[in-house]
Amino acid sequence: MPLPPAPAKRAALLNTEGLEAAAPKSRSSRKSVPLHPHLVVDEQAVIARVQEPASAASKPESLPADKGERKAAPTRAQTQKKKHTGPTKLFVLDTNVLMHDPMCLFRFEEHDVFLPMIVLEELDGHKKGMTEVARNARQTSRSLDALVASHGADITTGIKLDGTGHIQVGGRLFFQTEPLEFTLPSSLPQGKADNQILGVVEALRIKHAPREVVLVSKDINMRVKARALGLAAEDYQNDKTLEDGDLLYSGALALPEDFWLKHAKEVESWQSGSHTFYRLSGPLVPELHINQFVYYESAGEPSLYARVTEIRGNTVVLKTLKDFTHLKNAVWGVTTRNREQNFAMNLLTDPEIDFVTLTGTAGTGKTLMALAAGLTQVLDDRRYTEIIMTRATVSVGEDIGFLPGTEEEKMGPWMGALDDNLEVLAKTETSSGDWGRAATNDLIRSRIKIKSLNFMRGRTFLNKYLIIDEAQNLTPKQMKTLITRAGPGTKIVCMGNLAQIDTPYLTEGSSGLTYAVDRFKGWPHGGHITLARGERSRLADFASEVL
Repeated sequence: MPLPPAPAKRAALLNTEGLEAAAPKSRSSRKSVPLHPHLVVDEQAVIARVQEPASAASKPESLPADKGERKAAPTRAQTQKKKHTGPTKLFVLDTNVLMHDPMCLFRFEEHDVFLPMIVLEELDGHKKGMTEVARNARQTSRSLDALVASHGADITTGIKLDGTGHIQVGGRLFFQTEPLEFTLPSSLPQGKADNQILGVVEALRIKHAPREVVLVSKDINMRVKARALGLAAEDYQNDKTLEDGDLLYSGALALPEDFWLKHAKEVESWQSGSHTFYRLSGPLVPELHINQFVYYESAGEPSLYARVTEIRGNTVVLKTLKDFTHLKNAVWGVTTRNREQNFAMNLLTDPEIDFVTLTGTAGTGKTLMALAAGLTQVLDDRRYTEIIMTRATVSVGEDIGFLPGTEEEKMGPWMGALDDNLEVLAKTETSSGDWGRAATNDLIRSRIKIKSLNFMRGRTFLNKYLIIDEAQNLTPKQMKTLITRAGPGTKIVCMGNLAQIDTPYLTEGSSGLTYAVDRFKGWPHGGHITLARGERSRLADFASEVL
């Protein structure tokens, strides 16, 4: 079969027009190309399968996956809530919801939103300052002012939330314009703001019965008190990328043992340099993403490790990987020790991949591989000019106070992981003697810059290799700020362990690292891999499992 025209960009999503134009009219003239050493195709079975009508085609069977892919990660279309068909609800918002997400007013679809007067008073009290909370409070106040100005009538009838251009919202915004009568237990102090909001919810529940009135709050204790009083209460869920951390995209997929037999109907293979390419179609194709890794391992049979590079309708192109476990392919003297590390090193060393995310438990080699790949591409390949390393300055225990010195000196204590890994990488150079190693260390440190997150706004990095360590402690907004600093020729590597979040108000579902992994899934120039096995030491591995 003649090949369709090559894509304009590597790893680009292509339509099937070129494939259809290049396809021969007669299917019988096509010759099957052997893909794999153990692949044996039953010709009669293939012919019978081709002649089956489309209506009788069986549904694709579910495929076993590794631990990170037990459940297929839902697509963005699947994660969207279904259109509500019953009666609309009335959501009463707590102040912390407005200060957490200034756009929360427009996240409730066709339902109505109610703001008690005490909430507006608390917003006014938190608007001063340069903190994230103060900025969100000011943004919320501006959104409320724009809504009121667009209405221009009696606000007691409600303000349409689509008045400022948010056409996807169908509800109304109500303010508390009159005193509401309510009775709360005498054990609850009447002057506390939380208890006043609970009283408003109780009064609205009685006034608008049988309509459902729901309190939305980020305060766990307030939700518990509301439920104790018989009131409906919910957490604000829109800030969570995933409900369950187990659904996070792992970046790798295990192929079943009968993979070649099920996908051998139309198979092509060709060689390009040191890589072998496979084009095939079958029931597995819709579940794959560009730059996702697939692997086939079976006892007594050759293994296959490949990456998805192109998806054309119902066909997919797989590209075999470079084996970094072999000493001849060592990166700055470092060889990978397991399957996932080899996947990660292929992403880190690919110049066509601009954004890489690595997740995994402690000791899986995230920082060491990122540094080794960065040093090779900066000092040997001259692909980037320097390495920039940063991280969120969130301490595990009590804060030790202010640190002296310049920006780099202040960041020094936070960069212990950098020093530890540079010490390991320096030991890989054994042929130059002590003087040579010292010169190499000075050269390495001259090409590594340590920057603080606080001064990233407005910067542009050109031809830089940017490493963001401990990215699980970043919020989605901070993650967006960092990624948008990338200029032409810059590569960004985000690393973190979602089980070690130190920021008090972040969870696995709302972390900026989870947000980035989910949003960049399937982008032709981005890749992700979850490292599964620790390689630091047997003590660290056992501690990660049992503690």
